[in-house]
Amino acid sequence: MAELHKFFLRKLGLGVDLSAKDRAALVALCTPPRQVAPWADLAAEGTPRGALILVLSGWACQYRVLANGNRQITRLLLPGDFSQPFGITPQRWSNSLMAMTPLTVCELPPRGLRALALSHPAIEDALWLDLYLERDLASELIISLGRRTATERLACILAEIYFRLAAVGLAAGGTFDLPIKQADLADLAGLSAVHVNRSLRELRRRQLVTWSNRRFEILRLRELLDLAQFEPANGNLLPAGVFDALQAPAK
Repeated sequence: MAELHKFFLRKLGLGVDLSAKDRAALVALCTPPRQVAPWADLAAEGTPRGALILVLSGWACQYRVLANGNRQITRLLLPGDFSQPFGITPQRWSNSLMAMTPLTVCELPPRGLRALALSHPAIEDALWLDLYLERDLASELIISLGRRTATERLACILAEIYFRLAAVGLAAGGTFDLPIKQADLADLAGLSAVHVNRSLRELRRRQLVTWSNRRFEILRLRELLDLAQFEPANGNLLPAGVFDALQAPAK
């Protein structure tokens, strides 16, 4: 069972030293895993919220569709992510939640998680850090939608995805899998699919990234971060030591 929860435990353990008892208590709170097919909704906007949904494997997103049919992805959920941050759970979903790839999820009772945090200080610290991470990611998306150019937005998104995956052991040496479509990137970046394609080609022209099928490689990470004006070490995305290690060239 713990193997299924490894990405979740790695993420929570990034900035906090979780004991074996802490980890076992978190896993014990989870319901049995279930599979979700790609493009299936796990929750619809405006419906009542229940348990916290935890992504064990695969990618999901939260989104809203406007009256004109335009979709805005407001959050990417990667392995180890909760459907909502720790704290008081709102009564209703403000955004829909959808699987973007084959997904494995489990659920946790919000009250049970809060009770666990009260009795396990390290778990409480880890959950608050996870909340601050979500705040920082939301802030970067606001900056992208409001002020970054199309190419800068794509640079920021690719760098963010790389660091988030690397933090849980799903990327290394600048390479990572991107299993979503350009249309999904467009809806996340607030751009058209044409703009996304042009921006990706511009990043390749500058020799900052390259890709084959859905396998991406960041060729010059420091320059990509400078272009995006994105500094993971300045927020809560990664502890400084982990950030420094991921910037080092692959051996």
